[in-house]
Amino acid sequence: MSTVDERSFDGQGQGLDGQGQNAEGQRQGAGGQDRDGGGQDPARQEALGVLRELTRAPEADFHEGQWEAIRALVVEKRRALVVQRTGWGKSAVYFVASKLLRRAGAGPSIIISPLLALMRDQIEAARRAGVAAEAINSANSTQWGEIMGRLRAGEIDVLLVSPERLNNPGFRDEILPQLMATTGLLVIDEAHCISDWGHDFRPDYRRIRDVIARMPAGVPVLATTATANSRVVADIEEQLGVDSLVDGTGGEVFTLRGPLARASLRLGVLRLASPEARLAWLVDHLGDLPGSGIIYTLTVSAAQDITELLKRAGHSALTYTGGTDPEEREAAERALKANEVKCLVATSALGMGFDKRDLGFVVHVGAPSSPVAYYQQVGRAGRGTDHADVLLLPGAEDREIWRYFATASMPDEARATAVLTALAEGGVLSPPALEARVNLRRSPLELLLKVLAVDGAVERISGGWRATGRPWEFDRERYARIAEERVTEQNAMLEFEQTSQCRMLYLTNQLDDPTGQSCGKCDNCAGPWYSTTISEEAKALAGGATARVGVPIAPRAQWPQGMDRLGVPVKGNIPPAERALEGRAIARFTDLGTGQSLRALLAPDAPDQEAPAGLVQAGIRVLADWGWTERPVAVAYVPSRRRPVLVESFTRAISEAGRLPFLGALETPHGGPSSQPGGNSAYRLADVWGQFAVPEGWAAGLAEHRGPVLLIDDLVDSRWTMTVAARELRRAGAEAVLPLALATPA
Repeated sequence: MSTVDERSFDGQGQGLDGQGQNAEGQRQGAGGQDRDGGGQDPARQEALGVLRELTRAPEADFHEGQWEAIRALVVEKRRALVVQRTGWGKSAVYFVASKLLRRAGAGPSIIISPLLALMRDQIEAARRAGVAAEAINSANSTQWGEIMGRLRAGEIDVLLVSPERLNNPGFRDEILPQLMATTGLLVIDEAHCISDWGHDFRPDYRRIRDVIARMPAGVPVLATTATANSRVVADIEEQLGVDSLVDGTGGEVFTLRGPLARASLRLGVLRLASPEARLAWLVDHLGDLPGSGIIYTLTVSAAQDITELLKRAGHSALTYTGGTDPEEREAAERALKANEVKCLVATSALGMGFDKRDLGFVVHVGAPSSPVAYYQQVGRAGRGTDHADVLLLPGAEDREIWRYFATASMPDEARATAVLTALAEGGVLSPPALEARVNLRRSPLELLLKVLAVDGAVERISGGWRATGRPWEFDRERYARIAEERVTEQNAMLEFEQTSQCRMLYLTNQLDDPTGQSCGKCDNCAGPWYSTTISEEAKALAGGATARVGVPIAPRAQWPQGMDRLGVPVKGNIPPAERALEGRAIARFTDLGTGQSLRALLAPDAPDQEAPAGLVQAGIRVLADWGWTERPVAVAYVPSRRRPVLVESFTRAISEAGRLPFLGALETPHGGPSSQPGGNSAYRLADVWGQFAVPEGWAAGLAEHRGPVLLIDDLVDSRWTMTVAARELRRAGAEAVLPLALATPA
């Protein structure tokens, strides 16, 4: 007789090995009832019947805790939190509960789910199990009317929505009230996103607290996650227990926590000396890993570069990042599930809930910033198999990447105050209009707006955002604690890399799982299971990949909105006669090879110096591979406050190597821009506007050397320095401008 886990919803009814064990090799109980569903509890008998219908397995039975969770929802109409490892069967709980509640006359279940990929998997699983499921998200807005019609007609059992929909004005004001008035069960999947202590906090998830408070009395609520430590559990419980605005009820939450160890996973950490060595290991040993799997990277550029390297080495691989087109993402998911590729090389965009039961391995090139985030990602593997390999290849650059993302996502009091002031003065403003008033880039600006909206200080309406006028104070102490916790998590990840303890036990301890024990199979328990040899051929191939240089720099074609507010008299399109051509950077800071040496060379505390020979050679290779339609006829540079020797010496070396006339540096009549990093387009443009001028003596040279001018700068980020400098050169007579930067951040 078999028990049921999430794999049982494959339409085959084949969840276990027929011996009362799941793929993790653990005995599963039946919630204290008879294994055949007899006993004296008719509610459990009915639930078991539904389970067997859904799984098409006549002998299926519940995992320990599944019936308890279902009973809390269906019989007791409680608010429940389920913290169980990936593969335990959390979806079985809410699908069975949904069917039971629907039989009793309740409305459809609403599942709040954070990712489109996860929604697709959940809908497919529901439909295979005979549960009528649909989704409302940004990808199917044209179908919302039809879906709502089917909801009203009672044709849908489960509706999935993304948390971002909760603050979409049309959805929030027109659709959400209808859903909440009729729903029979609210499910919050990946509930650790509720908590700003969680590894993947999302401000929109905080709105769920308000949704729960406005729900009709007696509607059960289920929150599920596989990655929550005690601090996150307490935070979720507090939000689930919010008092109802309808009848004042709330209070205690039923919490079910199970063991989180994943017996199918064989963990390991392999520390290699360089990016080239890590890539060479992949080239040599990817084929040794079982089945198909995922290679995680910390940056988009690393994912793209590794994919190309593996393809050149003869491996089948596809890239999956936040920048991948939605259609390509979906095609990549299908290819991996069908084992048509050996791996997807992915960022965290392929994370929560991606469901491939037989995923054979997960490799990380670069470590996530916390053990909890790492546990969540490796949990993609071994969900329906007895064995899967998990290997971490950490890098020296990991900590700097962690620091960048942690800083970018943390709210700032001064900027929050500036946003509130701008909205109070400007009324309803769109994000582009706000950028002309607040020096914040789009992504952190939108994140800050979400945080302020959750706090009730602003609200999103048709046409943009507006201040609510409610009092707001920056919770300095809270954000300081969160920042401190992030550092603690990073240190814990470094300790995971170095520990001699069982690696699975270390991870489950980080999740405050009291049942953890040594796994007996990781590299610390049983010795290294992976090869450490690297062939010369792989080293050469990887060395060529990390030595590759040349990153396209797209020219700016349009001025930011609202520049007149900042004293810059431009708007609309940049005239073609004043634009730069497409440029090049030697490398990105996030590149695994040249990018690492450039990051060190251009670090804020790095000494100014003559251009190293290797940098000059890299610049020459970029010029040789450029593929321009017309060769440059002269070379100039943007003066640098921080690295004047480096930039001038590099420009002179390129001039000599290419036998190009050396024009020198542009003038800075007002002292030059402030050169402060960060900020949005509008403020970055205002900072450089009017700061560059073409020396009078260049007129004759530009007239004599008819053709493109190569313009060199140390770092290209917003591209406005190059845009404004190129405009000055074009207006002074240059036929074209080819920007060349030593580096770009990403």
